[in-house]
Amino acid sequence: MTLVQQQPPSAAQMHWLCASMALVIVPHLTRLPLWAGISFALLALWRLGIAHGHITRPARWLRVFLVLAILPAVYLSQGTLFGRSAGLTLLTALAGMKLLETRCPRDAYVVTLLGFFLVITHFLYQQNIAIGLYMLLVVVLITATLMTIHGHGMSLTPIRRLRYAGILVLQAFPIALLLFLLFPRLPGPLWGLPKDAYSAVTGLGETMSPGSVSRLGLSNAVAFRVEFEGPPPPTAAQYWRGPVLWNTDGRTWTGGTRGPTHRLSQGNGDGNGIHYTVTLEPHHQRWLFALDLPVSTPHGSVINEDFQLFKRKQIRRRLRYRAHSRLDQRPRNISTLSAARALALPNGAHPASRALAQRWRQESDTEQAYIQRVLAHFRQQPFYYTLRPPRLAGDTVDEFMFSSRRGFCEHYAAAFTVFMRAAGIPARIVTGYQGGEYNPVGEYLIVRQRDAHAWVELWQADQGWIRVDPTAAVSPSRIELGMDATIPQALGPPLLGLADNAAARELWRNFRQSWDALNNGWNQWVLGYGMERQRQLLARIHIDSRELTDIAIALIVSITLSLGLLALWLWRRRAPSDPVLRLYGRFCHKLKRRHIVRGPTEGPLDYCQRLVREHPRFATEVTEISRLYMDLRYGSKQVDIGLLRRAVKAFRP
Repeated sequence: MTLVQQQPPSAAQMHWLCASMALVIVPHLTRLPLWAGISFALLALWRLGIAHGHITRPARWLRVFLVLAILPAVYLSQGTLFGRSAGLTLLTALAGMKLLETRCPRDAYVVTLLGFFLVITHFLYQQNIAIGLYMLLVVVLITATLMTIHGHGMSLTPIRRLRYAGILVLQAFPIALLLFLLFPRLPGPLWGLPKDAYSAVTGLGETMSPGSVSRLGLSNAVAFRVEFEGPPPPTAAQYWRGPVLWNTDGRTWTGGTRGPTHRLSQGNGDGNGIHYTVTLEPHHQRWLFALDLPVSTPHGSVINEDFQLFKRKQIRRRLRYRAHSRLDQRPRNISTLSAARALALPNGAHPASRALAQRWRQESDTEQAYIQRVLAHFRQQPFYYTLRPPRLAGDTVDEFMFSSRRGFCEHYAAAFTVFMRAAGIPARIVTGYQGGEYNPVGEYLIVRQRDAHAWVELWQADQGWIRVDPTAAVSPSRIELGMDATIPQALGPPLLGLADNAAARELWRNFRQSWDALNNGWNQWVLGYGMERQRQLLARIHIDSRELTDIAIALIVSITLSLGLLALWLWRRRAPSDPVLRLYGRFCHKLKRRHIVRGPTEGPLDYCQRLVREHPRFATEVTEISRLYMDLRYGSKQVDIGLLRRAVKAFRP
């Protein structure tokens, strides 16, 4: 290596390097422990101080000590040295240390490669359009940093440096697109993600207790999207069936044994009912959601005796499936064991509610009259539907029924189920989602976490399991119009007064729907581009996706063609548009093939004089061509360009 290559990076180069690394790490700050972000910032500032001559380099023993201190710090903050979060923390701290010890261009190149790798780590957490665009800008910045470190970009302004880096990234885009479309898709990842990559997902759980569903009511995260084949059913009929809960300890409700699996038709079922396609966000559980009641099982799924759909493995990636439901059908199966489970209540739990339920049942002539009396109690008494119910410290049902009277859907479902079981009517709780927001831009239904809901199913000997939603008795608008109509989302800070501004709310709704439609397209065509989509694309261009040789040939041919077109475009850009310049360039090229090269700072007159002096055998031709060229380019008299064209064509050095 030459002495110039061994020189330490300049202050300007370090500014570019630190800025690009900082912008890579900034989105990770909410995921990193506080000490990791602070340590990276301090190490980067230390290196900038060294570049400006304000701080001395750390001694070797200090650098070794800092590196050794990183490992216990990661372990103490993360509880492990392995996994997604621990690996990211370790990589961030080591990137800061590598910045600090950067002493030559080789070290700077290593830091930029770390930056490219840190760009990839963001997609372990989220893969939406916003993070993709941000990381694209960061890649352009790191590429410009590479130009700066290499020295070629030092004479350029920062704007032109970024412009050239952007052109380089843009030139690579066609090849990246071809690799994305044609490179064989594998049925699974090349490696398994760590366990902590599947944590912190908002969604319904396998249990329900006071407050568990109302917490979801504060989340705008998308649970799934639905495309209907035809008009969607009314909001009041949009019950998306999920986990079914049978057992209770007096506070928490849990699912029972799944029982035997029913065999329903695969795929679309018959032609009646509602057909639709669900795009389910990963929730790291096994269950699927379908309109109540599903009458067929999507491909690769099963259905249990509670008519709940399951996949064989946890859903850790976005899943798209077709489903078929009949709103007029209800489950009609109940075993002796299931009937006993649907009547069970914990010993000593809810004494006041059970006593009132038994008295009302004795006063009611029929089960239907009793059911209506309980619903009328919810409707006529001062019960309130709220996302922020008071905490229930004692007996949850008795305290809710006779004291607080403020609750979300899980409070009403649990209390209603207790009243039914206490009166000898088999009942169970069904959780899932109710309603959603129709997006006219993308023509699909958006079901968010805030649409989470719980309702009750009662067993009637002549009808089977019938759905009763006690929430509808307290807040009919929740069921008929949806969650947004009942509890509108906040729109900006309260001080701005936008909550009651209809125009602002409509503008925000239109923007949100357009953005969600864009995200849905991204999910379907980019993130959802898997084996099946690739197989369909290859079939359109008559390539058998099962033949790897055919795919390899198509990939090689398409990339070669793209590179050829790119080279042609670059050549045409470099070729001068002035015909006089093109002719003189052809003249210089003929001489270059004879190893007579024009210097980069050599003008046409100097070049001509050197040629006449060093190669007198073609002095006459060179003098004539140079005179015609200078007259056409710089002279005031009119000269026929054809003379220059014929002279260059006839020239044989």
